[in-house]
Amino acid sequence: MEQIKANHSGGANFEARTVKDIIEPTKSIFNKISVKAALDEMQARAIDSSPVIDQRGELLGTLSKDKMNRNVGGLGHDPKTEPVEAHIEKNNAYCFEDQTIAEAEQMMLNAKVGEVPVVTREKLLVGTINIEAIAQERRRRGRLEPLNPAPESATIGCSITATPPLVINESPQKLRAW
Repeated sequence: MEQIKANHSGGANFEARTVKDIIEPTKSIFNKISVKAALDEMQARAIDSSPVIDQRGELLGTLSKDKMNRNVGGLGHDPKTEPVEAHIEKNNAYCFEDQTIAEAEQMMLNAKVGEVPVVTREKLLVGTINIEAIAQERRRRGRLEPLNPAPESATIGCSITATPPLVINESPQKLRAW
């Protein structure tokens, strides 16, 4: 069986392109550091959440700055000694690098998230994908791919209001052209 390679020239249609084609690099947090170290790193990068990986690079979940602040500070734990591992949110959405962009988009819409980590089939973190990158790709593809005309038998609907539209500051010369 022949393996189909990704088309990076832009010729593949949107639905067939894979997440790997528009992946963004990402930084992650190692699971063995303290809450204080994780919060400092997130503060330095000006982010509110981050993927967490183990020593192999396997995605374990996500850390939320707000959740750590509530759970650690609110419960009186010492952030310098509290391990970050206890605060990893494990049931987060992610997608595989070989999924289609359309599949990733649908998954993100269903999960109501704007960005997800991207992993290999072995769950090794390779980057992120966000809904804005997907929208940009869709717009870019729309400019490159010709539109498929509707068949002549297709019905096109329209709506006409009963009242004429309100025209403001139009000169009589412009209106005569109609």
